[in-house]
Amino acid sequence: MELLRIVWRDYRWPFLAVVLLSLASAGLGIGVIAFINQRLLGTFTDPWRILPEFLGLIVLLLAITLASQLALTTLGHYFVYRLRGQLIKRILDTNIERVEQIGSARLLASLSSDVRYITVAFVRLPELVQGGVLTIGVTVYLGWLSAPMLGVTALWVIVTVLIGIRLVARVYQHMAKLRESEDRLYVDYQSVIEGRKELALNRDRAEWLYCDVYTPNAEAYRHHIIRGDTYHLSAVNWFNIMMLGAIGVVFFLANGLGWASAQVATTFSLTLLFLRTPLIQAIGAFPPLINARVAFEKISALDLAEHRDTFDSDAQRHDWQVLALEQVSYRYPAEETRPGFAIGPIDLTLKRGEVVFLIGGNGSGKSTLARLLTGLYQPQSGCVQVDGMPLREEDWTRYRQHFSAIYTDLHLFDRLIGPAGESPDPALVEEWLAALGMHSKLDFDGDRITNVNLSQGQRKRLAMLLAVAEQRDLLLLDEWAADQDPQFRRVFYRELLPQLRALGKTLVVISHDDHYFDQADRLLEMRSGQLVELTGEQREAASRDAVARVTE
Repeated sequence: MELLRIVWRDYRWPFLAVVLLSLASAGLGIGVIAFINQRLLGTFTDPWRILPEFLGLIVLLLAITLASQLALTTLGHYFVYRLRGQLIKRILDTNIERVEQIGSARLLASLSSDVRYITVAFVRLPELVQGGVLTIGVTVYLGWLSAPMLGVTALWVIVTVLIGIRLVARVYQHMAKLRESEDRLYVDYQSVIEGRKELALNRDRAEWLYCDVYTPNAEAYRHHIIRGDTYHLSAVNWFNIMMLGAIGVVFFLANGLGWASAQVATTFSLTLLFLRTPLIQAIGAFPPLINARVAFEKISALDLAEHRDTFDSDAQRHDWQVLALEQVSYRYPAEETRPGFAIGPIDLTLKRGEVVFLIGGNGSGKSTLARLLTGLYQPQSGCVQVDGMPLREEDWTRYRQHFSAIYTDLHLFDRLIGPAGESPDPALVEEWLAALGMHSKLDFDGDRITNVNLSQGQRKRLAMLLAVAEQRDLLLLDEWAADQDPQFRRVFYRELLPQLRALGKTLVVISHDDHYFDQADRLLEMRSGQLVELTGEQREAASRDAVARVTE
């Protein structure tokens, strides 16, 4: 299994140490059985000497067994801690296009359910290891007592285990389907939480979501988990009862057929009783291990970036003067029978310190162009150049360090950071708190903002404060002023943009506020995936009525 392969690759020596502890525990368990067979089943000559020896063996067995299980459990939790961290890092390193294709529901399911399944499996792994090691040791000891009786007993137990494995295989089938149902449920949870306002207003839609979407998925989950538990319980009970049946077979062979003495039969019975619980636990550990296998398959299917320890956050930025998109094209994947939306080929040149406005209707390609410009998407044809030099694969992380961006679907973080991850410039923060009118709206604990429950317009002002604190060369603002009141919208265009320009920033502003197009050095328009620059009469016409131009 993948779990054991990774453990062997990354934790080989600690795991071998745990196996040795398990072997010692198994040896002591067999020793206790042998002690009972030789010293307690016969005639007692000095009982007060035997009792301390017996109790000493029991205490030692308890200590070694507990130590082996705790060692493997601790190792398991370290493993899961590392696995969760690697998964988060792989998501951070995966390109935005792939993350958007996967979707947040699948990623959340892997971070929560898949990691939890692997955690449970690793915690149950001691039972499987202990049961396996103990079974091997007990088999050797029973073979030494009576090989013929061991043969019959082993055959009985092997048949029992094989049928149990068939039952467990059915558990795996339902667990795989259960995990698919869980993915769908996470999508439903997301719809309920993120669509709560719309669902509160439209109860017909709420009823449809609950009855026609959530309920079938929940019923499928219930069906598969009940079937899985049914086969699991059937396997455990089958094994439990058949082990008791093995004890009856042992006494039949000893007393009925005379294959062994009553003492040997008693030792066989005690051994089987002693072995029953570890074997049942080992069988019971299979469903969590099966879930872990499904979880590993789900994580692998995400096709995330390979894990790297570094963040490349210390990559030095280009001392650039001109950024250029040359014959850049990008097409989204096809959806069912419809071809994916495409933009390009696009030629765009940005000079350091420019203020560029970008207009265009919904679906014209503005946001895609913004992602291409900031390096979130890589061109499928054409290239991005810095001072005439095309970017290579290893240059993209360095290129993205030039940009701060406030997108329409922004995520608001609660910590201010400076240009290299350190605390921001206090004077700069104070200046922009005043400029944004946010002094009385925000509370701070060091660099952390303690209240981010703000209106959408205030959230965008806070996002502006975060972006300014980063002190990047380029700032992309995607419809930033759309959520501001008319008074502050004027402040943004007439006061904040000049202040940003004075900080040396190159600005790309997606906007339809035609009254303020005079603040732009250049006016660009996206239309049906093509980019044009508006000059002369075209720019004047757009400045008079940008909405009419967009709807043409």
